[in-house]
Amino acid sequence: MKRGVLSNDHSDKLFEQIYDYVLERIRRGEWKEHEKLPSVRTLALEFNVHRLTVFKAYQLLKQNQKVYVRDKSGYYVQPGHGLSLDSRNDPIVSAYVQESHLSEIHQVQATYQFSKALLDPNLLPNLYFSEYVKKVFDLYPKVLGTYSTIQGDQELRDALCDYFINHYHFYLNPDELLVTSGSQEAIDIVARVLIKPRDVVFLERPTYSPAIDVFRRQGATIVPIEIEEDGYDLDQVEKLLQTHKPRLFYLNPTFQNPTGYTIPVEQRKRLVELAAQYQCLLVEDDPYRDIYFGKKPPLPLFSYDTSGTVIYIRSFSKYIAPGLSIAIVACRPSVMNLLVRAKSLADSGTPHLNQKIFLHYFFSARMQQHLEKLRIALSIRKEMMEEEFSVTDWKWSSPAGGFNLWMMLPESVPMDDFLSKSIENSITFVPGSICDPLRESKSWIRVCYSYLNEQKLREGVQRLISVYSSVHQ
Repeated sequence: MKRGVLSNDHSDKLFEQIYDYVLERIRRGEWKEHEKLPSVRTLALEFNVHRLTVFKAYQLLKQNQKVYVRDKSGYYVQPGHGLSLDSRNDPIVSAYVQESHLSEIHQVQATYQFSKALLDPNLLPNLYFSEYVKKVFDLYPKVLGTYSTIQGDQELRDALCDYFINHYHFYLNPDELLVTSGSQEAIDIVARVLIKPRDVVFLERPTYSPAIDVFRRQGATIVPIEIEEDGYDLDQVEKLLQTHKPRLFYLNPTFQNPTGYTIPVEQRKRLVELAAQYQCLLVEDDPYRDIYFGKKPPLPLFSYDTSGTVIYIRSFSKYIAPGLSIAIVACRPSVMNLLVRAKSLADSGTPHLNQKIFLHYFFSARMQQHLEKLRIALSIRKEMMEEEFSVTDWKWSSPAGGFNLWMMLPESVPMDDFLSKSIENSITFVPGSICDPLRESKSWIRVCYSYLNEQKLREGVQRLISVYSSVHQ
């Protein structure tokens, strides 16, 4: 939108165009935190609209906590919505203080990586992997000379369809599956297809940090839904559904990232019912399903969906073959057609070779047997980390699966100093505010037990506790 020029296609929505214009300039950092914005009169003259139109846009910005008002002074930029970094020397800490992108933390080279919710490569059956690569080239000698279809390799979708039906009782056919290059691409496509500026999106609080960034980039109005160890307050969720009429609810109900919580069966069924009743799509992200330490987790929400309410995203990148980066989206044709069209604009399909290797690797008896060994190894590392942290006064709930511990520290610790000092000591973790749609949760951190071997894990936790003690004094 050029300055001073508004579209006349929807004259009753001019205030929304003003809203978008102001928000975009804030987002780009052209208007800084606490900077005074142009007056209502000034913007009205620039855009040749009534002052009430600008006033309505500013009021909506205020309601959505993008700006604030000073009495008899005007409107000012609310902190936390720009892309610019502050002048601190440490770019990671400044990213944490500002936008808190998880990718900034991951780029730090550290000996003790507690920030990465990834699998230790040594826990994978790497010696056998080359056998399946060779097998693929024997079976498909022209695999490097062809693209996959946009929606994904037909053989893989057929196999995954049978897998979901047999293991999770999905009502599904292969045309309702889309293969993506990891779950993050899937989330991004869903957001681009379904969300436009000002659409309301429900996000768990806390939640997967990149999802916050993706939906914010689309201009969504984010409403947080508190998740506790025993799940959601569904009465409150229903009230929020009635009030906000959200477009979708992005959630991670099984070994949730970052908390490790798992939503019980009855809540899953009721949530699907509520979503259908209030016409809200549920985007179910399910990356840790096979990593359970006791009994299997409840069935996915998609298993209970009879009305096309749930979009199911299943990543296989975390613990099968991160280098292949394979994820699957399951949904009904009305949404699938839109997703396939959006993916076709981004690429020519997920790499064909990756899909064929994954097909033979994942469904092999050897890989399925290895999953049991993997669960045991990760359970041992989780217990080892908890043992090391038991000497502290930090608090956490022991997860029944997944890769993470979600830990509450005493509030007196300045989190930016703790993060900076940890990085100086070659340790990384994820500050809780990165996972919070409200950018609060200052006393929480996420630490991952999946990436480091047992020796490094013990050393790293001990060093992290030592750094904490030095900052806490």
